[in-house]
Amino acid sequence: MIDDDVIERVLTAGMARGADFVEVFAEDKRSSSALLDDGRVEELTSGRDRGAGIRVVVGESTGFAHTSDLSEAGLLTATEAAAAASRGAGEPGTPQSLGRVAVAPANVVVVQPADVGKGRKVELLLAADDAARSVGSSITQVSARYADSRRRILVANSDGVLAGDDQVKTLFSVSCVASGDAGMQTGRESVGRTVGFELFDELDVAELASSAAGRAITKLSARPAPSGEMTVVIGPGGGGVMFHEACGHGLEADLVAKGASVFAGRIGEQVASPLVTLVDDGTMGGEWGCFAIDDEGRPAQRNVLIQDGVLVDYMWDGLRARAEGRPSSGNGRRQSYQHLPMVRMTNTYLLGGTSVPDDIVADTPSGVYVAHLGGGQVNTANGDFVFGMTEAYLIEDGRITEPLREGNLIGNGPAVLGAIDAVGDDFSMGPPGTCGKDGQGVPVGDGVPTLRVTSGLTIGGTAA
Repeated sequence: MIDDDVIERVLTAGMARGADFVEVFAEDKRSSSALLDDGRVEELTSGRDRGAGIRVVVGESTGFAHTSDLSEAGLLTATEAAAAASRGAGEPGTPQSLGRVAVAPANVVVVQPADVGKGRKVELLLAADDAARSVGSSITQVSARYADSRRRILVANSDGVLAGDDQVKTLFSVSCVASGDAGMQTGRESVGRTVGFELFDELDVAELASSAAGRAITKLSARPAPSGEMTVVIGPGGGGVMFHEACGHGLEADLVAKGASVFAGRIGEQVASPLVTLVDDGTMGGEWGCFAIDDEGRPAQRNVLIQDGVLVDYMWDGLRARAEGRPSSGNGRRQSYQHLPMVRMTNTYLLGGTSVPDDIVADTPSGVYVAHLGGGQVNTANGDFVFGMTEAYLIEDGRITEPLREGNLIGNGPAVLGAIDAVGDDFSMGPPGTCGKDGQGVPVGDGVPTLRVTSGLTIGGTAA
């Protein structure tokens, strides 16, 4: 996107203004999507976004400017603006010589989605619509979406880093509405991978659509969810979002530094059950949150955050790591070239255990089995959270029985971590997600095995 000699002159210009650190982040992103609603193609779009962000750091002050003009003149103008915004007055310096960071690609793309005709993508949507409606006459609405993107980035900074990445993502989702005497219920399935169109060599969209339709129909006969504190068994994959929100955000170094995390100052302490090992891993090839380098040019890493219940580290971006005199953990991420990087998760998950999932349920006299969680929110300062249950069932006498209507799952992150008394051997990653923080959204993954929480979780249902 930008010649190396141009980058060197831009970095030199920034350092000449008295900066301690200068960074160039360039991005060229192409994307396309198609939406089918009630058997008709309602949307078929494509777009391209291209530009660069310049960050200038002087002491504790940061200036940032972005431009869609990737010429040398455009980049130098943005550098001047960022330097002026930094409000610094350091001594003029010289950037280190650039050295390209050698990293292996996160995965090999076999078929670039851009090389596949729009007609083929629409065929997938139509096949999903047909499959969902064939599940039952109670399916009254089907919406299917296809999306892909290719994001090429280049990162260079005054520490001598020069790195690039080529990130391809492909996504397919189906939402169904079933109508019956009890009203309307919804079911949704989505699959997203950091791969090309070869995703559909493995993914059967008809099977995905049938699963979404089946979930909606099952929920038509669901009873109201109970209310009160009870034992909860969380199923594989679909419950990972709870740990992303309930403890993942609290382990991000920027929130820790602000005193906005319940885990601040607790490195080396037992913060969870000895059965809990929590990992954030940007190297998981093909997963939604994987990449070769983060948005600061740091190679992706596998970072163990909680080991056997003991807090061992936080997640770090470059700026916070520099302040602490330690390396970044590869968690500096940004939504686009128009945004500053910050500490963000990648693929966050609990390692599998040794318990047999069926035995975990059989050893639970009563409670709720949560197969899938929806959106939620967390107060990172105290760990309190609430999530929607999009698919849940009663557990009675050690058996999963009746489906439940959607309710809330309410609890506290540290309390839940400490109350996990069984972890299954059936680890699975959940559906693709978008994590929002400070107005920015980035793709993330999460996953869990089957696990049981014996206390600290309250079901917010409507049953008397």
